[in-house]
Amino acid sequence: MLPRLPFCLLISLPVLLVQGSATNSSKMSPAAPTSAPPRPPPPLGDPSWALGLRLYQALRSDSGSVNTLFSPLLVAASLGALGEGSAGNTASQVQDLLKPAAPSKAGAQAGELLSEALKSFTDTNGTSFHLHVSSAVFLKQAPAFSKEFVKKSQSRFRLQHQTLGKGDSKADLKQLHDWAKAGLSGLEGAPLEAEIKAKAGALILANALRFKGLWEREFSEGSADLRTFLGKKYTKVVMMHRAGLYRHHEDVGNMVQLVEAPLWGGKASLVLLMPFHVENLARLDKLLTLELLSKWLEKASVTSVAISLPKANITSTLSLQKQLSALGLTDAWDQKVADFSGVSDKSKGKLHLGGVVHWASLELAAQAGKGDLEDENVEKPKLFYGDHPFIVFVRDNTTGALLLMGALDHAEGEALHDEL
Repeated sequence: MLPRLPFCLLISLPVLLVQGSATNSSKMSPAAPTSAPPRPPPPLGDPSWALGLRLYQALRSDSGSVNTLFSPLLVAASLGALGEGSAGNTASQVQDLLKPAAPSKAGAQAGELLSEALKSFTDTNGTSFHLHVSSAVFLKQAPAFSKEFVKKSQSRFRLQHQTLGKGDSKADLKQLHDWAKAGLSGLEGAPLEAEIKAKAGALILANALRFKGLWEREFSEGSADLRTFLGKKYTKVVMMHRAGLYRHHEDVGNMVQLVEAPLWGGKASLVLLMPFHVENLARLDKLLTLELLSKWLEKASVTSVAISLPKANITSTLSLQKQLSALGLTDAWDQKVADFSGVSDKSKGKLHLGGVVHWASLELAAQAGKGDLEDENVEKPKLFYGDHPFIVFVRDNTTGALLLMGALDHAEGEALHDEL
């Protein structure tokens, strides 16, 4: 670890800089909003949150996980589409995987909630954020998809339907990689570490997402403003700063703080979760449950906060078979017992799930949306200084769904030390 004194000096300068800018802002901006924006629907009743938290912890149980990132909404929606084409125990296991922690609004089923959330994010694209997204099911040497399954999964879950060629596993991986690159609007995703061996009758679920949020209010940055990010490796990064009014909560007992930063138009927001002190995320990963996170979100109140974040990209390429199997999805992978009779009219005893693969990219930048907003009254802001690992969520404020969840363990930059 760095010596204690230099670390204190490291954080004291941005505190003074940000607090100074906040003081000026309050002098120029005497009027604060009279009421807080409405809260999104709670996570406990949403299938994307239920799956997201469990899947995140399954992924993070691997000590080698770095910069994990995935879309709970896309994974849940693609599984939901496939689940509606399944029967028997296969269907029951998918349903259990997507079951919310608490009853959903008006008794809505998981499929309805996921379909509504997908539409909401699509409608918001281009205003609150820039989003490139694709979801598909690939079929390997098997009877064609039924017309009913194609129609339903396209209209409800925006699922594409593709066919893998007759080549070997390398050819299949190349086809999937090329598809992901197109879905990421030309971004070159990392290759899959786990090999996909799709035999005849295999179904491969694939999701690709590229996200850049547009803040409600712009952050300041400067190429010369290099600070140290104390992650897996200590690196020099550009830091972005802003003091304003944000929902914020501190859990002193667990030494964790949460801040929620709205995106342009208020239709979506980033929720950031960070330990008080410099440490890796192992403790927070184990601590995190949907129930505890829901309490933190509920307790968060609007106050003055000075936020500093690294300008960074989080990218991740994942194969999720191991984690989904650990969470109870077991029959779908076994050709002898899997029942996807609703996917193809002639599929019984032939189709099985051969893989669930995922590409994701999240860009943290300073840019905000365009338009005029009321001035803020910022006084004595609390400090959220993101110079060490944190967890990030992107949620839809209309439906409450969880579009993205991930962790920034390492920020790219000039390496200094290998500490955490």
